[in-house]
Amino acid sequence: MWPPEADEILRGDHALAFAYQTPARGVVLNPLTNLGLWDREAGTGEPVSSSVGLWRKLERIRANPRVALAYHAREHGSSERPEYVLVQGEATLSPFEERDWLERHLEAWERIAGPRDMAPLWERWLSAYHWRTGISVDVRRVTVWPDRECRGRPQVHGEPWPAEPPAPQRPPRGGTGPRIVHGRAARRAQRRPHVLLGWVGADGFPVAVSVRVAGAEPDGIRLQAADGLVPPGGRRAGLLAHSFARYAIGQHQYRHTGWLESGDDGILYAPHTSSGYWLPASMPLYRLAAGAVTRSGVRSARRAGFLPG
Repeated sequence: MWPPEADEILRGDHALAFAYQTPARGVVLNPLTNLGLWDREAGTGEPVSSSVGLWRKLERIRANPRVALAYHAREHGSSERPEYVLVQGEATLSPFEERDWLERHLEAWERIAGPRDMAPLWERWLSAYHWRTGISVDVRRVTVWPDRECRGRPQVHGEPWPAEPPAPQRPPRGGTGPRIVHGRAARRAQRRPHVLLGWVGADGFPVAVSVRVAGAEPDGIRLQAADGLVPPGGRRAGLLAHSFARYAIGQHQYRHTGWLESGDDGILYAPHTSSGYWLPASMPLYRLAAGAVTRSGVRSARRAGFLPG
């Protein structure tokens, strides 16, 4: 379905940005490790997974399976190709009852996340982290830009893009302006090598593209993007700024949801929420944090009835 050049990127990148939708038709962008499990001829794959402890993300994917995966970073991967690849399709989650997902995909997992072999104490601590669901994607469209800034004329494989851009959305009741200290958010994002912006396209699939942060203004964060890339008007959107080390043990990421305005005077993003964290490139610290977050998430999922008690 997609050319060999794109397949090299889909299989070789170390990390990608995964875009899913909020109930209000906004977009959340999450960096995930890339397993590279694709079937080019069938147009399907199981490229990423998630701990079941991160259940709110999984709940939203179940409610609206239209997702996107942005291949935008070559660090620590096996490809040095210059293109930016956006995959859009419908996601399916593997059954939570199958606790052996990681064992069945161990080779792909260790290639990206590092050796699984560890002491029994670590294995017990990471039991929730290792309880994973695979996220399969039935691909509808693969778009390939010539470079990772999304400049130039893209090549589209699969369903064509809608003829018209998405219509502007109704502003939120709480107003469109920033709801966090956006000047600090802009400075943090400027220090990260990868910044992506996401919104819902005219056909209901998320779109995620590369942007640059130009600075902060009273009404929001000023962004720069390739000409014609961001649709005109106002809409809910997500912003991700991140970096990562080999095996993703060193991570630095900031995620926002907010309001996007695009027009003749440029692109302005007003962040409404903020989340993120920094982890040094230390395997013990990464394991401590991953175990704590996912164990807490599993308990929360069970209290909410998302997972059986």
